[in-house]
Amino acid sequence: MRSYLDFEKPVAELEAKVEELRAMAETGSAVAVGDEINKLEVKAALALKELYADLTPWQKTQVARHPQRPHCLDTIAGLIGNFMPLAGDRKFGDDPAIVGGFGRFRGESVCVIGHEKGSDTESRLKHNFGMARPEGYRKAVRLMEMADRFGIPLITLVDTAGAYPGIGAEERGQAEAIARSTDACLGLGVPSIAVILGEGGSGGAIALATANRVLMLEHAIYSVISPEGAASILWRDTAKAQEAATNMKITAQDMVRFGVIDTVVVEPTGGAHRDPQAAIAATGEAIASALAELRGLSPDAVRNQRREKFLTMGRTMGRITG
Repeated sequence: MRSYLDFEKPVAELEAKVEELRAMAETGSAVAVGDEINKLEVKAALALKELYADLTPWQKTQVARHPQRPHCLDTIAGLIGNFMPLAGDRKFGDDPAIVGGFGRFRGESVCVIGHEKGSDTESRLKHNFGMARPEGYRKAVRLMEMADRFGIPLITLVDTAGAYPGIGAEERGQAEAIARSTDACLGLGVPSIAVILGEGGSGGAIALATANRVLMLEHAIYSVISPEGAASILWRDTAKAQEAATNMKITAQDMVRFGVIDTVVVEPTGGAHRDPQAAIAATGEAIASALAELRGLSPDAVRNQRREKFLTMGRTMGRITG
């Protein structure tokens, strides 16, 4: 069953009417409803297209957090063959908020690491809503080092509101673990591609997104803090999250303009949650293109390219694909 966001109410009403008419047709009603269904479907599609052509930053934030948006495990299932997940950081334990392992992307061996939010209550609790603890980032570092040792490219899938801020996480060195993960990203001699799937929040995202190429889905967001967190700090009022989102410049279009990311991956009309398979396929095309650009580079060239990318950030421009 499709879940609608608040601003999608006009579309929801039209599509609900379509479903009512279809139900009438299935019951064998004498009323001819075929033409009316077609008209309403066209009207709903047009309304959806117009709505998504001009989303506000706050509306994009809502889309990025949509419960039916494809997450890390969905993307892995759609793009990575023979995926073999690995667990544990060899120091404390395993963190289900970060999924990692090895598989094949279009015939090429790759290492994949990503935040998993979960898709229902049980899985969200299991994966801690994608908010990783130190052992998650230390697991990521372990996998990065393995990929580097064997010359295997890295793909990271970022989707987190931020690293977990709990007492236990702080006791086990959350900030140090994030810094080590970021440092490991910078030191890789193999090509690395990061994809912002939904939310890219704070250091929890940077720890996996310090890559040669950073891709971002059209309606994803990327920021140093959530709009609610910024509103709480600036105005002591989370109700001003919408104003904060607008002023923070957190959208993919903002990020590509500032040179923070390299490529915007265009989503299906109505967002990735409307057609997850199409969104995942578009993501795969963008990843393949980015990997092709880096293929054949020496380890030193890969490191230097990544280093220069971040040193010149803010002075370069990206592009939109799709």
